Formats: sequence, structure tokens, C-alpha cells
Amino acid sequence: MNFFKETDVVVIGGGVTGAAILRELSKYDLKCLLVEKEPDLSLGTTKANSAILHAGFDAPTGSKKALTNVRGNAMYHEIQEDLDLDIKWCGSMVAATTDEEAETLKELLARGTENGVPGLKILSKEEVLKEEPNLTSVIAALWAPTAGVCWPFGAAIAFAECALQNGAEIVRDCAVTGFVKEDGKIVGVQTDKGAISAKYVINAAGVYADEIAKLAGDDSFTIKPRKGEYILFDKTACTDLVYGIIFPTPTKTSKGILVCTTTHGNTFIGPNAKDVTSKEDTSITSEGMNEIVNSARKLIPNLPMGQAITGFAGLRAVSSTGDFIIGASEVEGLYNAAGIQSPGLTAAPAIAEDIVNEIVAKAGFAKKTNFNGKLPKTAKFTHMTESEKEAKIKENDLYGRVICRCETITEGEIVAAIKAPCGARTVDGVKRRTRAGMGRCQAGFCGPRVTQIIARELGIDVTEVLKEEQGSEMFFHKLGAEGDK
Repeated sequence: MNFFKETDVVVIGGGVTGAAILRELSKYDLKCLLVEKEPDLSLGTTKANSAILHAGFDAPTGSKKALTNVRGNAMYHEIQEDLDLDIKWCGSMVAATTDEEAETLKELLARGTENGVPGLKILSKEEVLKEEPNLTSVIAALWAPTAGVCWPFGAAIAFAECALQNGAEIVRDCAVTGFVKEDGKIVGVQTDKGAISAKYVINAAGVYADEIAKLAGDDSFTIKPRKGEYILFDKTACTDLVYGIIFPTPTKTSKGILVCTTTHGNTFIGPNAKDVTSKEDTSITSEGMNEIVNSARKLIPNLPMGQAITGFAGLRAVSSTGDFIIGASEVEGLYNAAGIQSPGLTAAPAIAEDIVNEIVAKAGFAKKTNFNGKLPKTAKFTHMTESEKEAKIKENDLYGRVICRCETITEGEIVAAIKAPCGARTVDGVKRRTRAGMGRCQAGFCGPRVTQIIARELGIDVTEVLKEEQGSEMFFHKLGAEGDK
């Protein structure tokens, strides 16, 4: 067998879980590589979720969800500064609007206390309104001070870039097609770019994790996609709608349709929860939008629906076990990090820690003495003082050209995002790294210019630039141009 890459551990899947695992692996004296089938990281669940770092009171006590949630939350507090993560520790409330729901708060408080969540308490209506004046229908709420909201794409990219600076590799546009085995043990991964040797493989393939496992001979679980739809409001209209994370009382299938701030000042409502058959179904529906609005109005009656700027949907990977699937497979050499639905974003660094510890204990890999867990800090141009902006423009005049007017994103920031170690290759990749195109006009003004910048920096034709995945080209040659048929 000829291998085009030789490594010790291969991670399959470039979402926040896979990226966190790669970073954890890079702490050890081993060769590690991540393969992602798409042109960029974070194109699955990581790109369309509620961005909440949960406190940990919801999951059943003793479950992997509960254990990794509480540990993961604490880890984000520890690594936020080192990785320059965009996190707002605003706390969360579970809002009760009836006496029956108020009783549920007591159950959540007891469970959270048993799970080890610090600082939980039930607030009276007066205490709630002091913090969230628009929650006029609420009679009580469970307060969790350790919860927060983050920039999930930024977290995944930070994990990935920290891994890269510590010797890891990432190969994008690389789909896994099978496995190489000797005497029943995995010794490599087959991809559409060739075979990669590996002593261990970690399956973090999101909604496709069951299909990857089956390719290796593990059919012990299945993954069903559950769609959640959202509505996002313009940040200029929602500065005082809510100040933190507002949950309704949860159901058996969902934490409910919430009203939540973001790290950038927007507000969103959602998600609903609808089981779907397609693992690519991220469509939004009128029924879903109506469900979200009607449910959110039970918490905030005065929603500014005229200020909604976009709707979107994401998929959650719901496992047949009802819990996260973390650890060694029945197939030797394969480890699964599967079924990572909510609170998977919060749990990601703890999942990484657990699964890498298991491999290290088996293989005996030694920790590096020179691991660098800190990333360079990058100040956003819009957050700089006037003197800092002037100095930045003198250093690089590209920072004097605003490309995205809604978010005040400069050409310098876009170029830096493309040239970064795990740089953007697509229009949406630039958007996730810089916010160019995330404002009120939703890329109506800056989209074509961003496309031109990507083409220039990557040395490709504008017609080759993708919006997101393969086949999402933005522009085409003019009819009648030379070479057209």
C-alpha cells in the first residue's frame, strides 16, 4: 500500500469537536492529521447552532453529556485568553411562565447541583425583571452564571490553528472513502486523495459519523439529523431586547425556542426541533419560522420582526444511544466522538481531553515539552482607537479600505483571514472569520468585492471562487466569451 501521508492519528471531521481533538493531540509527541471533506472547517453543526456555552444543568446526571458539559465549560474559562476566544459570559436564565413550569425549575436546580454546576439559583419575577426588563410574562427563572455565548466558528478555527502551530496537519477537500486494515486492525484511511497511514483514527464526522463508522465495520450506532431553524435580528435594533440567554422550560426533545444575544450584539430566536431524513436538509420553512416566532413571543411579546435580517437552519447529530458516543470502537484502532449534539459546542474540549487521554494511555505517547497553547491576539479594526487605526493603516494601507460597510470590515482583515494558517478559501469562510457579509445587507454590497479579493489572493479566476461547498460558484463567464460553447 502506498500512502500519500504517514501519521500516527487521523481525525475525521473539521467541526469544533474534531478541531478540539486535533489541538489536544498536538500536545503529544506524535504525528496527527485532520481530514475534512469540505473546502473549509465548521461547515456542519458548528456553523449553525445557538453558540451557547451551557452551564450543565440540563443533561441527565452521570451521562457523558453532563460530565463533558460541566468540564468543557470550565475549560473554556481557562483557555479563553490563550486562544483569544470571543466569549461573553452573560449567564443564562430558564424562564417559567406558569406554576407548573416553576416546579420544573426546581428539578433543573437539583439536577444541576448534582452535576456540579456552580452558582445556580432560582430568581423571583422581580429579580428577573431587574436583569431582563422585557421578560414581562415570566414568574420565575433559573439563573446559571457560568453560561455564556461564543463565536463557534472562531473557537473551531482557534483550536485548529493552535494545533497547526504545534505540528499538526489539516487536509481539506478530502473525503474518507474507506479504511485500510491488517488482521482486523485499522492501519490507514482511504480518501479520494489517496491513502493515509494511521495507528489510530478518531471519527468526529458529525451527522455522518455513523456512516464513517460503518465503513470501518462498526454498526453499533446510528445518527439521525434533527433540524433547528433560527431568525437573526439586526444588531442596531436589538441593543436592549435581551442581555443574555433566555431559555423556556425544556421539553424531552429540545431545550426549547430561546431568545439570545450574540457576542456581536445581534439577537436571535430559535431553534425549533424537527427530525428530518436528509443529512443535507438545512432549508428553512414558513411553518418553522411561524413556530419560532409564536414560541419566542411567549417570552418576549414585543419582538421586532421588522428588523429580522436572515433566517437559517442547522442539523444536530442525534445518536441512537441518547448520549454522546466517546471512546474506543469494537473495531481496533477506531475511536468515536459521535452523536455530539447540544451541549456539544460546550463539551468539545472535554470530549477531546477524554478521547486523547484514552489513546495516550493505550499507546504511551509522551507529552511535548514545547507545546505552545497561545495564539497571537488580533484586534478587530472596528474596536481599535482612532490612533490605533491610523497606525494600522500606515503599516498596511489595505486597512484603510472598508469592504463590508455594515460591519466595518477592511480589506486588510479579509486578506489576513485568507493568509492565516487555516485560512479562508471561500466567501462564507471569509464571512465566518471576519463577519464580512453578516450585517444588515447580508453581503449585498460586499459580496462581489470579497469574491475578487479571494480570487486575487489565491491566484484563481473569479469563476473558481466558491460561496461554500463544492459546486457553489459565485460567478460564471459571460455568454459568448472565448471558449464558451
